[in-house]
Amino acid sequence: MIRAGIIGGAGYTAGELIRLLVNHPQVEIAFVHSTSNAGNLLTEVHAGLEGETSMRFCAEYDLAAADVVFLCSAHGQSRTWLAEQTLPEGLRIIDLAQDFRDESEGFVYGLPEMNRERIRTARRVANPGCFATAIQLALLPLAAAGLLQDEVHVTAVTGSTGAGVKPSATTHFSWRASNISVYKAFTHQHLIEIGRNLRLLEPSFDRAVNFVPMRGDFTRGILASVYTACPLDGEAVRKLYAGFYAPAAFTRVTDCGVDLKQVVNTNKALLHTAVYDGKVHVVSAIDNLLKGASGQAVQNMNLMFGLDEKEGLRLKASAF
Repeated sequence: MIRAGIIGGAGYTAGELIRLLVNHPQVEIAFVHSTSNAGNLLTEVHAGLEGETSMRFCAEYDLAAADVVFLCSAHGQSRTWLAEQTLPEGLRIIDLAQDFRDESEGFVYGLPEMNRERIRTARRVANPGCFATAIQLALLPLAAAGLLQDEVHVTAVTGSTGAGVKPSATTHFSWRASNISVYKAFTHQHLIEIGRNLRLLEPSFDRAVNFVPMRGDFTRGILASVYTACPLDGEAVRKLYAGFYAPAAFTRVTDCGVDLKQVVNTNKALLHTAVYDGKVHVVSAIDNLLKGASGQAVQNMNLMFGLDEKEGLRLKASAF
């Protein structure tokens, strides 16, 4: 059995991670750390775990009791945590914050569709951002084929859980319900990792990725609309994407329209491609808490420990 520890266990991504791990046939949770909730039952914070676990949050933990540690604290805290630790030999780390997405400190960028073989042998993995996952999946086949030759335009909408568990003016229900708004237009932090990885696949790519994020009036999921100039026709694009993602465990290219309900509560990513007047248009949909965060982290754990990539992640979307 894989013994897993979680640092920063009170947020949405940690709650989803715990839900996945308590039902994973090859995993035993060694500890869930939360300074502010130490001593409390996990179910007092993550009510959806009622009946699944009787564990309590801890303030102290023994890293030697774990084979893998998931870092679920706020952005910036993972780097501080790592600097303060003496890590047991062989301990694997999966960071869900943005601290090591530049692959510093020996971390491998954890997007399996791009780095599957590197993840298999990694000791440290930096989980991608949620928007970054949806947008990169829409663009990786073009970059790998050297076909990103013009500016890229992205509009993507995310659910309120993408902002984290701490309440704010723009996550309050009375503001978010029946509402939609733009934020961080052209400046979103995930542009850094998106640009870096596209240039790794296509070093000559030097055009802008114009990204306009939007807040949606729903709790979870990301739908991204991405377009750029492309010399291929619709059938050639479809074959390019289908071939690129043929080995992927969870990413699928579909001829049908894509919507959020197909992916929410799953680790799937669905893509639909079309070409209009020399522009390729890709619609990409994921669950921001699963394929965009905790589900992808478990997928990376499976790869790191030589398990079936889908182990513990055979989740189904609701029919309604």
